[in-house]
Amino acid sequence: MTTIYDFQAELLEGQSQDLSAYQDKVVLIVNTASQCGLTSQFEGLEQLYQDYQQQGLVILGFPCNQFAHQDPLSNAEIGGFCQRNYGVSFPMFAKVDVNGPSAHPLYQYLSTQAKGILGTQRIKWNFTKFLINQKGEVIKRYAPIIKPEKIAKDIQRLLA
Repeated sequence: MTTIYDFQAELLEGQSQDLSAYQDKVVLIVNTASQCGLTSQFEGLEQLYQDYQQQGLVILGFPCNQFAHQDPLSNAEIGGFCQRNYGVSFPMFAKVDVNGPSAHPLYQYLSTQAKGILGTQRIKWNFTKFLINQKGEVIKRYAPIIKPEKIAKDIQRLLA
C-alpha cells in the first residue's frame, strides 16, 4: 500500500527530502503561494506548527505557481518572503505543479486519496490542505478557504 512515505521532494534549498523522514508524525501538506489573497494563511499555519510541533505535527509547504501565477518568485525568494513576512519555520519545498501532467507525484497521490467537492481530484486553488496520520495515510482534504485554526481540532484528535 502506498503512503506519503513513498515519495520524495526537493526542499527550497535544493536538497532531496524523503518524506519517510516524517514517519510517525501528523503531517499537514499545503500548496502555497506568496501573492495570493490567502497568503496570510501562512500566519495561521506557523501558529499551528508552533502549537503542535512538540506533540508531533509537521507542516510541509509546497509553493505552486499554477493558479493565476501567484507564486512567480524563485525558490530562494519564496523562502525569504515566508521567513521575513510570516516567520515560517516549518519545512518548505521547491515549487511544484499540483495539477496536470507535470503534477508532482505526491500531489497526484494526494488528490486521488482525498477528493474535493463533488468527487473531483483536481486541486482547486492555493492553500488546499491535506491532513495525514502517523501511518502516512491521507485523512482529509480541506478547501483553500478553510483557515488553519479550523483544522486544529482534527490535528488534536490525531495527536491524542
